Amino acid sequence: MITVAAPEAQPQVAGAVAPAAPEETVFRSKLPDIDIPSHLPLHDYCFARAAEVADAPCLIAAATRRTYTYAETRLLCRKAAASLHGLGVGQGDRVMILLQNSVEFVLTFFGASFLGAVTTAANPFCTPLEIHKQFRASGAKLIVTQSAYVAKLRHEAFPRIGTASDGGGEDDNALTVLTIDDAANTPEGCLAFWELVTPADDAALPEVTIAPDDPVALPFSSGTTGLPKGVVLTHGGQVSNVAQQVDGANPNLYMREGDVALCVLPLFHIFSLNSVLLCALRAGAAVMLMPKFEMGAMLEDIQRWRVTVAAVVPPLVLALAKNPALEKYDLSSIRIVLSGAAPLGKELVDALGARVPQAVFGQVSVYCLLFCSLFHRYLAK
Repeated sequence: MITVAAPEAQPQVAGAVAPAAPEETVFRSKLPDIDIPSHLPLHDYCFARAAEVADAPCLIAAATRRTYTYAETRLLCRKAAASLHGLGVGQGDRVMILLQNSVEFVLTFFGASFLGAVTTAANPFCTPLEIHKQFRASGAKLIVTQSAYVAKLRHEAFPRIGTASDGGGEDDNALTVLTIDDAANTPEGCLAFWELVTPADDAALPEVTIAPDDPVALPFSSGTTGLPKGVVLTHGGQVSNVAQQVDGANPNLYMREGDVALCVLPLFHIFSLNSVLLCALRAGAAVMLMPKFEMGAMLEDIQRWRVTVAAVVPPLVLALAKNPALEKYDLSSIRIVLSGAAPLGKELVDALGARVPQAVFGQVSVYCLLFCSLFHRYLAK
């Protein structure tokens, strides 16, 4: 619904008749209104169908070929929340995720959400000082990462890595770092993510009241036109954003139960976080997580897991359209190619459309609002 108010009346001279109330014109869609349950915390909203699709695949870890059901994923998110709470993370605290796409990224994001805490995701390929700027600006209390990136956190700009129980004392300003690698490969001073999460009691979560205006995520801009800046995203805002994409009688993104969404774009970017992960979970679809882009591996995994929704960016569309390797793989499962982050030209649509003729193409722009159009490549002709 769009409401348009008439321009304000000009000031009247003394004794003049008071102007009538401003005229209001209401434009209504012919479709039913979308129910936006913005009173729900983001985790409750995204996992609203978890009981209904409990045994359906939720997360697919392409690197390990392991599948997690909706029941398993939600339980692990709650266990991650209990682990974070045991490390002193509470409502309003910030947690930095310094990871490539992984199951642990998802568990940490929703684990923090269950506590009313806020996650700020950073690019692990940034320099130590770039990471530190975001760490300092966000006020992160704890970092979840891989052992390969711990060396960046040992830069002199960061506090010492450790915990208050390792000899620093109560007033120690040590930085708590969790690594997702095997316990045997946990760097000195760090804690093993899975050693904390696996035995955690999800029933031990504290009672938390989360309001729609409470923050849930703090992504940072890329700094294209200046220094990177944090953007506060609230529970209510994120619920509204996802609802506009996948809820209602005529959703912008036609994700549905049984879909498998390709998640090769980094989750520390808002397009992948919102329009892939959060939308897929809300729709009851599965998310195939790839830690990095590698053409052969991606095509093989699309074929193996029968990906139906391919979220891409124009450079990736170009790489797919020009790569002769596509002929070696069965990509017939793809029904939607969803492009974002930059405009997708007709030439690229036609080029890739010739390789996956069954697919419908869509353009998405996500800045906490979404505008999406789906169209067959033939419509532009």
